[in-house]
Amino acid sequence: MTEPPAREPSRGSRFVPALLREHNFRNFWFGQSISVLGDQITLLALPIVAVLVLDADAAQMGLLTAVGLLPHLLFSLPAGVLLDRVRRRRRLMIVSDLIRAATLAFVPLAFVLDALSIELLFVLAFVIGTMAVVFDLAWLTMLSAVARREQLVEANSLLNASRSVSSVGGPAIGGVLIEALTAPIALIADAVSYVASAVFLARVRVADQPIEHEPGTIREQLATGMSFIVRDPIMRPSVFSVATVNLFNYGFQGLFILFATRHLGLDPGVLGLALGAGAVGAVVGAVVAGPLGRRIGIGPGYIVGLVLFPAAAIVIPLAQGLPFAAIVVILIVAEFVGGFGVMILDINGGSLLLARMPARIRGRAGGAFRFINMGIRPIGATLGGILGSLIGVRETLLIVTVAQLLGLLWLIGSPIPGLREIPEPPE
Repeated sequence: MTEPPAREPSRGSRFVPALLREHNFRNFWFGQSISVLGDQITLLALPIVAVLVLDADAAQMGLLTAVGLLPHLLFSLPAGVLLDRVRRRRRLMIVSDLIRAATLAFVPLAFVLDALSIELLFVLAFVIGTMAVVFDLAWLTMLSAVARREQLVEANSLLNASRSVSSVGGPAIGGVLIEALTAPIALIADAVSYVASAVFLARVRVADQPIEHEPGTIREQLATGMSFIVRDPIMRPSVFSVATVNLFNYGFQGLFILFATRHLGLDPGVLGLALGAGAVGAVVGAVVAGPLGRRIGIGPGYIVGLVLFPAAAIVIPLAQGLPFAAIVVILIVAEFVGGFGVMILDINGGSLLLARMPARIRGRAGGAFRFINMGIRPIGATLGGILGSLIGVRETLLIVTVAQLLGLLWLIGSPIPGLREIPEPPE
């Protein structure tokens, strides 16, 4: 009796990236993809709750953004050290997801009970931001457990592709939900997404992360991660260039919803659809980033993103006073180019940074990176809110959009423009 012929792979599997055929990475990717879709709804819904339900002004909008980002400044360094001492990092990600789900569910509950206030939004934003620090640092170390070193660019491309797809669908879905259910009730969708993310992460099967006990106090180990970031010739310019972009970008982000709704006259539905349509650029960028980095080099690819992402926003404050149709077109084009640029920046820059971090101090180095890169964001949002109150929202947006390009100055004389491949970690 002859053996049955070997079964050939299905035609559909030929079009599925190799990493998505691996059980652990696929569940890791599904969890992240669902979570970031909900995040996009919250990015639109939470500020709209503040503006349209609670009548927040420019200073309060800047403070709301700053409070949500403040945990990155306060907790990134100690969390990075502690994470290097934790084996079950996947469990931390699941707990963080569930706490964020419960926190977001509190917004519609407070709204229904007529107990919603701007102060409550500040508290909830801080809790969500704190859990984001824990989740994201654990995510950074878990990525290396579900993708091999040679797969990092592909893994980053897939993970950022899901983020870019979410940036297309999230605002559009969010706008429709806000119109149909009001902004507070729409946040239930994000709470559900965090629960779904936790379910998929629970299906990831990886060994507990190794712990290498090193001598020294927590303070000395904190210094190890920060010292590596500020002394390494590749990490230092990479981190400080993108941190400069983020400083001024979050001055922009803190005021954008206020400017779009009150100054440009866009209602939540139109704003969500415009942002969703414009963010198609992020999908294109996620597809192009890997091949672009291989063609021109990962360093030049990083520089392309560092220019395109901030430059795209310059036209948005210039749209005030134009016909409504022109405003929508300008917003779509700006979001398309900006979304394209941020994917080029994040995929090439993220692969560069992750490959450069030595495995034994990845938690500490990742914490130091987030302390600088994410910690600068609440400062930018606060400055944006203060400037918006003092000199006007439109004028502030003009200043901070142009200032983002100052990040390029950190690359002068660095090895990044000449990098062709992802760098090896230093010995």
